[in-house]
Amino acid sequence: MKKVLAIMGSPRKNKNTNILLDSVIKGLKDKDAIVKKVYLRDLEINHCIACDYCAKTGKCKFNDDMVQLYEDFNKSDGIIIASPLYFNSVNSIIKTMIDRCQAYWSSKYVLKKPSIDVNKKRVGLFISAAGAPHRKDQFEGCRPVINLFFKAVNTEYRYNLFLSNTDKINVLQREDKLEEAYNIGFNYFKE
Repeated sequence: MKKVLAIMGSPRKNKNTNILLDSVIKGLKDKDAIVKKVYLRDLEINHCIACDYCAKTGKCKFNDDMVQLYEDFNKSDGIIIASPLYFNSVNSIIKTMIDRCQAYWSSKYVLKKPSIDVNKKRVGLFISAAGAPHRKDQFEGCRPVINLFFKAVNTEYRYNLFLSNTDKINVLQREDKLEEAYNIGFNYFKE
C-alpha cells in the first residue's frame, strides 16, 4: 500500500484549502492508500536561522516537530502540500516548513550524503486556494517555491490543484473542483 503525507498549511481548518485536500484524501483512500494528514498550525516548527549546522551534519540543529516530518517525508510515496494563496505565494506556515528542508539540500549537495532516500520515487501535489478572482498568472509565485521544495524531498512534482475566487464562491459550491480533487487522489499513482 502506498503511503501519502498530506500537509495542511492553512491556519483555518474546514475552509476551502482543507476541503480540497480532504477530497483528494478521499480519492486516495478509495484506492487503499494510507494517508497521514498533518495540520502545520498545530506543530512547533522553528524558523531556519541559516546557522549552517545542516551543512556540517546533514541534519537540522532544532529538535522540534520537524524531526517527525523529516521521518514522514522519507517514508512517504506521495507528498501533498496544501496552502492558501497569500500575496501570490504560499503562506508563512508552509514557507517555514519548506525553509527547514534546507537540511535535505545541504546533505545532498554540500555533504554529498543525502539524509533522505534518493532512490525512493515519490509523487507530489500542490493545492492552493485564492480568495481573489481568477487571473492567468495568479499562482505563478508559488510554483518555483513548491518546485524547489519537491526537489529537496526527492519528489516528482506531478500535480497542481488551484481554486480562485473563494471570497465569493466557496469550494462547496464548486462540484467540478471537488470532483477534480477526488479524481486526482483516486488516480494519484497512475503513470
